[in-house]
Amino acid sequence: MSQDPPRHCLVLRLAGPLQSWGSRSMFNRRDTLTEPTKSGIIGLLAAAQGRRRTDPIEDLLSLTLGIRTDQPGTLLRDYHTVSDYRGRPLPSAAVSAKGLQKPTSPAKHTHVTERFYLQDAVFVAALAAPEPVLTTLADALRTPAFPLALGRRACPPTHPLLLVPDSEPDAALWSGSALEVLRQVPWQARPDHRDALARRRPPRLRRIDLPVTVDDPDGDDVRIDLPTTFDPHQRGFTSRRVHQSWVHLPPPYELTDADNVEGTTPHHDPFAILGW
Repeated sequence: MSQDPPRHCLVLRLAGPLQSWGSRSMFNRRDTLTEPTKSGIIGLLAAAQGRRRTDPIEDLLSLTLGIRTDQPGTLLRDYHTVSDYRGRPLPSAAVSAKGLQKPTSPAKHTHVTERFYLQDAVFVAALAAPEPVLTTLADALRTPAFPLALGRRACPPTHPLLLVPDSEPDAALWSGSALEVLRQVPWQARPDHRDALARRRPPRLRRIDLPVTVDDPDGDDVRIDLPTTFDPHQRGFTSRRVHQSWVHLPPPYELTDADNVEGTTPHHDPFAILGW
């Protein structure tokens, strides 16, 4: 007989000046996806608990993850070059029999790299698991053993990272499945982003529609971002199935008669959620 799904969630607010959630990046070009990866979230949790890269992570792989995009942010391209200040050729990835890096052949004096980031993005992550597991993770997130990052070490999160229910400020967990909790958590977009919607001329949005991606064994989409280990010598990933849908939240303003005229069709502006 199959077990009942977990009925409690830990909720994270993933926000910061920069985030970067790579999945297929290699070598000179490091891309970012438009939402956090499960690998990145598990890495953040493992860092909070003080796990080393070679430590097992099997217990974290069974967490059910749901991601809600509250503010998509914008894409930043970081273009830069690397060279040796002494004018010497750059080393290659190959090493000699003595374990020393070989110089590039033919000699290469400038190395060009590109890295992509999300600017001013805000996500809400709901993690479903048995209550004792989530309580342990919440304690670790309050006093992390290692610095936490949003995909890369150079991308620290802003506070608050751990969101708690308004009705139970002393509790760390939310009741419900990942999708149910993502319907409950208030909109976490930045104040200026919310205010831009409030200042729009009527009729304004009657609700805020936010995209969500939730782990689902029967889901139609596949993500190849489930790590098997973080060991740098054996690092690998496998796939997970997800379901994509929407949640609907109330707007951050009071509706007026001009916004809610009986018998009229709600004004649809696909760019309103971006603040344009």
